[in-house]
Amino acid sequence: MRRVVITGLGIVSGFGNDVDGFWDALLAGRSAVRELQLPDLPLIPAVTVPPFEAEDVIGRREIKRMDRVGMFAGVAAAAALTDAGDLGLDGARVGASIGCAHGGAATLMDAQDALRERGADRVSPFTIPLALTNSPVAAVTRLHGLHGPSSAPATACAAGSDAIGWAYERIRFGRADAMLAGGAEAAIVPTVMAGYLKLGAVASLARGAEHASRPFDNARDGFVMAEGAGVLVLEELEHAQARGAHIYAEIVGYGQACDAGHLTSPDETGTGPSRAILAALADAGLDPAAIGYVNAHATSTPVGDAAEALAFGLAGLAETPVSSTKGQHGHTLGAAGAIEAIATLACFGRNELPPNANLVEPDVELNLVRAAQPTAAEYVMSTGFGFGGHDSALIFKRV
Repeated sequence: MRRVVITGLGIVSGFGNDVDGFWDALLAGRSAVRELQLPDLPLIPAVTVPPFEAEDVIGRREIKRMDRVGMFAGVAAAAALTDAGDLGLDGARVGASIGCAHGGAATLMDAQDALRERGADRVSPFTIPLALTNSPVAAVTRLHGLHGPSSAPATACAAGSDAIGWAYERIRFGRADAMLAGGAEAAIVPTVMAGYLKLGAVASLARGAEHASRPFDNARDGFVMAEGAGVLVLEELEHAQARGAHIYAEIVGYGQACDAGHLTSPDETGTGPSRAILAALADAGLDPAAIGYVNAHATSTPVGDAAEALAFGLAGLAETPVSSTKGQHGHTLGAAGAIEAIATLACFGRNELPPNANLVEPDVELNLVRAAQPTAAEYVMSTGFGFGGHDSALIFKRV
């Protein structure tokens, strides 16, 4: 099987559209969380993407054919391709895998409003193609002329991780020579947020917006919704070396599992998530002791963080340095695995471990990273877990 490396990174986040700026913010402990008022809803903490000019990247005509989530994906993909440089490949050998949970949520909301207020004839013909969960990957492939394998994992909040894992396997088994992989989400709209509020999943403002998301902290009471996108360029190792590409890391392990249990709650014993972690370790041929850092999925919910901590213990990672960066950039749902993979790569790009923000009194038995600290870790891991019991883990190697 062929070896797979990462040669390009692109991001759209609450900290802006620059990977170096994203790493700067994380390592400095800054927060992108702010108070947000949506129509008919109470004030909530959230992370929105700052306004930026996408027309220079996508073009005015294409923007009119995209939901906000497609725009995010297209811009992040363009940045990742620019970062990677000329791949020198036919479009048939380059594909894309972009995960998403809610698809074009704003498009669907607009169609609902048009139907109710003006009738069926005023619903846009773009409603269906832009509202589908595959709209971000369709935008990326169309914009960048990618004719290779394509996929739109919809495994809820594990979708970004699974998109990277799926792309890794396409190259590994020779189905493609390069892939754009990641996730995108733009679901901060009233109906979606009302649903999460009804579930009791959204963090309160009891401690202020910037401190609302508190992974692994005893006072956590919910997650902070965010929007954005992360895209990585994955490439076959020998091809990347031959063209003199800058290599951020090698992907050496990917594991999946399913709790097959509750609609929303994770396996509280940690057994389900541990299976994905152990599968990734087996895929990489590594013992748990080889992992120098884990970027945890931990969303700041009472049950979820506790279950993940138990999973790390079951997988032999209880002593490994762990942090969740969601306390700073929020939870981007289907984009989380991609954005957090980029956060994890700060371990190699900056030789520092990202901190676990807003951690005052932990209630789990883990080696939590409280402040950014130097690292020479050779192997690092990123985890992703989603509603429906979807579990995934990725392992990256320093080059």
